Amino acid sequence: MTGRAQWGMVAAIVVIAGGALAWATMGADRTRIVAPGSPAPDFHAQTVPAPPATPIARSLASYHGKAVLLNIWATWCGPCREEMPRIERLHKELGSDGLVVVAVSIDNPGMADAIRDFRNEMGLSFEILYDESSRIRDDYQTTGVPETFLIDKQGVIRRRLIGATWTVDDQRALIRELIAEPPK
Repeated sequence: MTGRAQWGMVAAIVVIAGGALAWATMGADRTRIVAPGSPAPDFHAQTVPAPPATPIARSLASYHGKAVLLNIWATWCGPCREEMPRIERLHKELGSDGLVVVAVSIDNPGMADAIRDFRNEMGLSFEILYDESSRIRDDYQTTGVPETFLIDKQGVIRRRLIGATWTVDDQRALIRELIAEPPK
């Protein structure tokens, strides 16, 4: 086989492999983009009660008709630890006005005790959930932790905040707007 024929064979293999890869990924939902203005994906997670209480299943539908601050985090995440006191202050300030704060941990399976300890250590009073499967990361197309989503009463993402650099003051006006909007 000549050098030219060998290169032709290599090119054919690359084209076939590329086509197979493209065909295999066509089943993935590429039209769904999680961004401000898009519907917030539903999620499924469990409460993290003190034993012997039984965890309760929660989903985004559990908060239908409410303004939601959804935080995706993990106990091993330094920036998550940094932002939790700010989220707690926001919850105390605006929770009684109608803001629902939900933080979903994506810690590895079997970490409920560590999550409970984290909540207690940080003095958190908002709802802490646990998604052992970490599926919420794929559903919300997160790039890491923490990520926070402000979701309106209709279930539409209004803002996506990546990392722990956002401040409550920067978001307060939007959050008050979300709380004030009538449910549809």
